[in-house]
Amino acid sequence: MSGQFSSLLQTLAGLSSLSIRFIRIAIAIVLIWIGALKVYNYEAEGIVPFVANSPVMSFLYAHPDEYKPYMQKEGEANHEKIAWHTANHTYLFSYGLGAVLVIMGIMLLLNTYHPGIGLAGAALVIIMSIVTLSFLITTKDSWVPDLGDPNNGFPLLSARGRLVVKDLIMMAGAFTALSDSARQYLAKKQHS
Repeated sequence: MSGQFSSLLQTLAGLSSLSIRFIRIAIAIVLIWIGALKVYNYEAEGIVPFVANSPVMSFLYAHPDEYKPYMQKEGEANHEKIAWHTANHTYLFSYGLGAVLVIMGIMLLLNTYHPGIGLAGAALVIIMSIVTLSFLITTKDSWVPDLGDPNNGFPLLSARGRLVVKDLIMMAGAFTALSDSARQYLAKKQHS
Protein backbone atom coordinates (compact mmCIF):
# COMPACT_ATOMS: atom_id res chain seq x y z
CA MET A 1 0.00 0.00 0.00
CA SER A 2 1.46 3.36 -0.97
CA GLY A 3 2.11 6.01 1.63
CA GLN A 4 -0.30 8.46 0.01
CA PHE A 5 -3.14 5.94 -0.12
CA SER A 6 -2.52 4.96 3.49
CA SER A 7 -2.54 8.63 4.47
CA LEU A 8 -5.83 9.13 2.63
CA LEU A 9 -7.36 6.15 4.46
CA GLN A 10 -6.18 7.57 7.80
CA THR A 11 -7.80 10.91 6.97
CA LEU A 12 -11.06 9.24 5.93
CA ALA A 13 -11.09 7.09 9.06
CA GLY A 14 -10.84 10.24 11.14
CA LEU A 15 -13.97 11.70 9.52
CA SER A 16 -16.47 9.27 11.05
CA SER A 17 -17.71 11.81 13.60
CA LEU A 18 -18.17 14.44 10.88
CA SER A 19 -19.90 11.82 8.69
CA ILE A 20 -22.45 11.09 11.40
CA ARG A 21 -23.19 14.81 11.81
CA PHE A 22 -23.63 15.05 8.04
CA ILE A 23 -26.09 12.12 8.08
CA ARG A 24 -28.07 13.82 10.86
CA ILE A 25 -28.14 17.15 9.01
CA ALA A 26 -29.06 15.50 5.69
CA ILE A 27 -32.00 13.64 7.25
CA ALA A 28 -33.12 16.84 8.98
CA ILE A 29 -33.02 18.80 5.71
CA VAL A 30 -35.10 16.15 3.92
CA LEU A 31 -37.66 15.98 6.76
CA ILE A 32 -37.99 19.75 7.13
CA TRP A 33 -38.20 20.33 3.38
CA ILE A 34 -40.73 17.58 2.68
CA GLY A 35 -42.63 18.46 5.85
CA ALA A 36 -42.92 22.07 4.72
CA LEU A 37 -44.16 20.92 1.29
CA LYS A 38 -47.08 19.13 2.95
CA VAL A 39 -48.99 22.44 2.98
CA TYR A 40 -49.25 22.26 -0.83
CA ASN A 41 -52.12 20.36 -2.43
CA TYR A 42 -49.96 18.31 -4.80
CA GLU A 43 -47.88 16.92 -1.93
CA ALA A 44 -50.93 16.17 0.21
CA GLU A 45 -52.66 14.42 -2.69
CA GLY A 46 -49.53 12.45 -3.56
CA ILE A 47 -49.66 10.46 -0.31
CA VAL A 48 -53.37 9.61 -0.56
CA PRO A 49 -52.89 6.09 -2.01
CA PHE A 50 -50.52 5.20 0.83
CA VAL A 51 -52.74 6.51 3.64
CA ALA A 52 -55.99 5.29 2.07
CA ASN A 53 -54.66 1.73 1.69
CA SER A 54 -53.01 1.50 5.09
CA PRO A 55 -55.00 -0.56 7.60
CA VAL A 56 -53.43 1.58 10.36
CA MET A 57 -53.97 5.03 8.82
CA SER A 58 -56.98 4.89 6.48
CA PHE A 59 -59.35 5.98 9.27
CA LEU A 60 -57.74 9.43 9.07
CA TYR A 61 -59.55 10.05 5.78
CA ALA A 62 -63.32 10.50 5.50
CA HIS A 63 -63.58 8.45 2.27
CA PRO A 64 -60.42 6.36 1.88
CA ASP A 65 -61.95 3.90 -0.61
CA GLU A 66 -63.09 6.58 -3.06
CA TYR A 67 -59.83 8.39 -3.86
CA LYS A 68 -58.93 7.02 -7.32
CA PRO A 69 -61.17 9.26 -9.48
CA TYR A 70 -60.03 12.31 -7.52
CA MET A 71 -56.28 11.90 -8.01
CA GLN A 72 -54.68 14.89 -9.71
CA LYS A 73 -51.40 15.17 -11.56
CA GLU A 74 -48.79 17.39 -10.00
CA GLY A 75 -49.61 20.93 -11.05
CA GLU A 76 -53.26 20.17 -11.90
CA ALA A 77 -55.97 22.31 -10.26
CA ASN A 78 -59.37 20.70 -10.73
CA HIS A 79 -61.69 22.49 -8.30
CA GLU A 80 -64.08 19.53 -8.01
CA LYS A 81 -61.20 17.22 -7.05
CA ILE A 82 -59.81 19.79 -4.62
CA ALA A 83 -63.24 20.05 -2.97
CA TRP A 84 -63.33 16.25 -2.62
CA HIS A 85 -59.86 16.21 -1.02
CA THR A 86 -60.94 18.94 1.37
CA ALA A 87 -63.98 16.88 2.43
CA ASN A 88 -61.80 13.76 2.64
CA HIS A 89 -59.46 15.53 5.13
CA THR A 90 -56.56 14.98 2.73
CA TYR A 91 -55.14 18.45 3.35
CA LEU A 92 -55.81 18.50 7.09
CA PHE A 93 -53.97 15.20 7.55
CA SER A 94 -51.12 16.46 5.39
CA TYR A 95 -50.72 19.62 7.50
CA GLY A 96 -50.43 17.50 10.64
CA LEU A 97 -47.99 15.09 9.03
CA GLY A 98 -45.92 17.99 7.73
CA ALA A 99 -45.69 19.49 11.21
CA VAL A 100 -44.55 16.14 12.63
CA LEU A 101 -41.85 15.80 9.94
CA VAL A 102 -40.56 19.32 10.60
CA ILE A 103 -40.47 18.66 14.35
CA MET A 104 -38.52 15.41 13.83
CA GLY A 105 -36.01 17.25 11.66
CA ILE A 106 -35.56 19.98 14.27
CA MET A 107 -35.16 17.34 17.00
CA LEU A 108 -32.30 15.77 15.03
CA LEU A 109 -30.59 19.16 14.75
CA LEU A 110 -31.07 19.84 18.48
CA ASN A 111 -28.79 16.89 19.22
CA THR A 112 -25.96 19.44 19.37
CA TYR A 113 -27.61 21.04 22.42
CA HIS A 114 -28.94 17.90 24.05
CA PRO A 115 -28.29 14.36 22.76
CA GLY A 116 -31.49 13.13 24.43
CA ILE A 117 -33.54 15.24 22.01
CA GLY A 118 -31.50 13.91 19.08
CA LEU A 119 -31.98 10.38 20.39
CA ALA A 120 -35.77 10.83 20.51
CA GLY A 121 -35.77 12.42 17.04
CA ALA A 122 -33.78 9.54 15.55
CA ALA A 123 -36.10 6.99 17.18
CA LEU A 124 -39.11 8.77 15.68
CA VAL A 125 -37.49 8.73 12.23
CA ILE A 126 -36.94 4.97 12.55
CA ILE A 127 -40.62 4.48 13.46
CA MET A 128 -41.66 6.73 10.55
CA SER A 129 -39.48 4.69 8.18
CA ILE A 130 -41.04 1.42 9.31
CA VAL A 131 -44.52 2.86 8.72
CA THR A 132 -43.49 4.17 5.30
CA LEU A 133 -41.91 0.85 4.30
CA SER A 134 -45.15 -0.92 5.27
CA PHE A 135 -46.73 0.81 2.26
CA LEU A 136 -44.85 -1.67 0.05
CA ILE A 137 -47.18 -4.30 1.49
CA THR A 138 -50.41 -2.32 1.81
CA THR A 139 -50.38 -0.24 -1.40
CA LYS A 140 -50.79 -2.05 -4.73
CA ASP A 141 -49.63 1.15 -6.46
CA SER A 142 -46.11 0.40 -5.16
CA TRP A 143 -45.66 -2.21 -7.91
CA VAL A 144 -45.81 -1.90 -11.69
CA PRO A 145 -49.46 -2.56 -12.61
CA ASP A 146 -50.60 -5.20 -15.08
CA LEU A 147 -51.59 -3.03 -18.05
CA GLY A 148 -50.57 -5.51 -20.73
CA ASP A 149 -46.80 -5.65 -20.27
CA PRO A 150 -45.78 -9.06 -18.87
CA ASN A 151 -43.25 -7.27 -16.64
CA ASN A 152 -45.39 -6.22 -13.69
CA GLY A 153 -45.95 -6.83 -10.00
CA PHE A 154 -43.34 -7.81 -7.41
CA PRO A 155 -40.35 -7.16 -7.52
CA LEU A 156 -40.86 -4.41 -10.12
CA LEU A 157 -41.22 -1.18 -8.17
CA SER A 158 -43.43 1.57 -9.60
CA ALA A 159 -42.53 5.26 -9.13
CA ARG A 160 -44.44 5.19 -5.82
CA GLY A 161 -42.60 2.03 -4.76
CA ARG A 162 -39.22 3.52 -5.63
CA LEU A 163 -40.12 6.53 -3.50
CA VAL A 164 -41.01 4.29 -0.56
CA VAL A 165 -38.06 1.89 -0.70
CA LYS A 166 -35.67 4.84 -0.29
CA ASP A 167 -36.81 4.98 3.33
CA LEU A 168 -34.41 2.09 3.95
CA ILE A 169 -31.63 4.66 3.58
CA MET A 170 -33.47 7.07 5.91
CA MET A 171 -33.85 4.29 8.49
CA ALA A 172 -30.18 3.28 8.27
CA GLY A 173 -29.12 6.91 8.70
CA ALA A 174 -31.49 7.29 11.65
CA PHE A 175 -29.99 4.17 13.29
CA THR A 176 -26.54 5.72 12.89
CA ALA A 177 -27.78 8.99 14.42
CA LEU A 178 -29.56 7.07 17.21
CA SER A 179 -26.39 5.18 18.10
CA ASP A 180 -24.31 8.37 18.06
CA SER A 181 -26.85 10.25 20.20
CA ALA A 182 -26.89 7.39 22.71
CA ARG A 183 -23.07 7.50 22.89
CA GLN A 184 -23.14 11.29 23.42
CA TYR A 185 -25.92 11.03 26.00
CA LEU A 186 -23.99 8.45 28.03
CA ALA A 187 -20.78 10.50 27.82
CA LYS A 188 -22.66 13.60 29.00
CA LYS A 189 -24.15 11.62 31.93
CA GLN A 190 -20.68 10.41 32.98
CA HIS A 191 -19.31 13.95 33.02
CA SER A 192 -22.24 15.23 35.11
